[in-house]
Amino acid sequence: MQEPVQRPENPKTNGKSKKAKNGTKEQQLTHTLITCTKSGDVSGALAVLSDALSAGIRPSANNFNSLLHLLSSQASLDPALVDSAFNLFDQMLSYNISPSESTITSMARIACHKSDGGDLSFDLVKNMNDKFGIKPRLRTYTPCLSFFCERLQAEKAYEVEAHMDTMGISPEESEISKLLEVSSKTGNGDKVYTYMHMLRSHVSTVGSATSEAIEGWFTSEKARTVCCVNWEEESAREEILKNGGGYFGQGWLGTGEWEVKRAKIGIDGVCEGCGEKLRGVDLGEAERQGFMEKVADFAIERETKANFSNFQKWMETHSDYEAIIDAANVGLYQQNFSDGGFSISQLDAVVREVKKRCNDKWPLVVLHNRRMAALSENPSNRELLESWKSVGALYTTPSGSNDDWYWIYATIRQKGLLVTNDEMRDHIFELLGNSSFFPTWKERHQVKYTFSKGRSVLVMPPTYSSVIQESEKGSWHVPIGDKCEDERERTWLCISRWASTKASDRTNAVEGTDEEINREQNGTSVVGKRKRS
Repeated sequence: MQEPVQRPENPKTNGKSKKAKNGTKEQQLTHTLITCTKSGDVSGALAVLSDALSAGIRPSANNFNSLLHLLSSQASLDPALVDSAFNLFDQMLSYNISPSESTITSMARIACHKSDGGDLSFDLVKNMNDKFGIKPRLRTYTPCLSFFCERLQAEKAYEVEAHMDTMGISPEESEISKLLEVSSKTGNGDKVYTYMHMLRSHVSTVGSATSEAIEGWFTSEKARTVCCVNWEEESAREEILKNGGGYFGQGWLGTGEWEVKRAKIGIDGVCEGCGEKLRGVDLGEAERQGFMEKVADFAIERETKANFSNFQKWMETHSDYEAIIDAANVGLYQQNFSDGGFSISQLDAVVREVKKRCNDKWPLVVLHNRRMAALSENPSNRELLESWKSVGALYTTPSGSNDDWYWIYATIRQKGLLVTNDEMRDHIFELLGNSSFFPTWKERHQVKYTFSKGRSVLVMPPTYSSVIQESEKGSWHVPIGDKCEDERERTWLCISRWASTKASDRTNAVEGTDEEINREQNGTSVVGKRKRS
């Protein structure tokens, strides 16, 4: 016979306890469950709820959810507690209490404590939308995905990922890392390639667990068998440039074993491990077009349609720009003092410096017409502005417009540089920032500036991008860790494979000969092994 459970007491909450005793039985139940949940008292919480049910007290949705959450947060659950959780869930439904997403997430976690819990957990997630009208979240899928990956049930893990895709749920680094690792351990090279690119498109840099999973694949026996025997580096390079410079994306390149090192990247973008030069990664052409159309749609929706449409037409006949200047940002830079105002001399200094950088080609200055009118009251200012206008270097945005839409659209259209110190964090850029396009585009195209002794100093985009990169030689470079103050201090995975310049040697290697042609690097080469520099 079970001993009666001592109700937990907390001296710090004595006042609250007295209030609870004076409240309804439902309030007392809620208070006691909260106390048990805070202290992690599973058996006490179950006993309290059992007593309440026996006394005819109807628990609330929050009561059920609190207890299920408590059970789901346990590192381990014996089978009896798992069964208790499912009985509670059934009782909850019998009271016509609709479960929430958090309810299903708790049950999905609890289910994974059973030997066949992955299937049970996935069934809960798959049916929650049709059965209860609840859309799952990423955390709802994580228990069953982890269950299948840990047990090397790769095909079931892929089913979970496919279902996530149908529900519009994007995996994050942790989930992609698990999928990559299960693919690696089950020898599915095509899937590893898929998840390498999923990582590339979803995260900039990887954590230690992901880097270890990547190393595990490239140092495995199976990895040396994935190959492309006959490929042209030039064709692969063209494809990479079409994609924005960072990836090939059509399958493994090269043959033979892989060499994995940890290396630094020089300020010039050259890898100290293999000598390859990393690229500044931009949007691919299809992405750029889509991004430009998205900006135009937002602008037309929020501006007077004719105004922005007129600008688009104007750009069709004025398309020879390598740089766009956010005139308001430059002119008002550090002008927040008593006699400060729009500094046309600052703007002129930046225009001249940008023109010099662009082989004497004029940039496009985007200036609001209200600002143009005010500046033009001064004859020398008016002369300067008219001189820019006469060579097509000035566009004035109409009254009531937001010039941000104009200069960002022009920069995307021209594939040019954008001169502004604007961090682009306001509501306009929040709309664009939901897309992975925006951060990539911003890194490659924004030019910041400062002034030194009256001269403008431009801060150009970095030489290379700190993102996962795949080269035309078939090599990979993977940045590890969070954002660095100095990118030269970042550690990268440098992954390359030996290859012969002769197609016949590559063919012989694929056919299974034991001959290995080692690429020399600093006099040493480690084939198929980790090498740490």
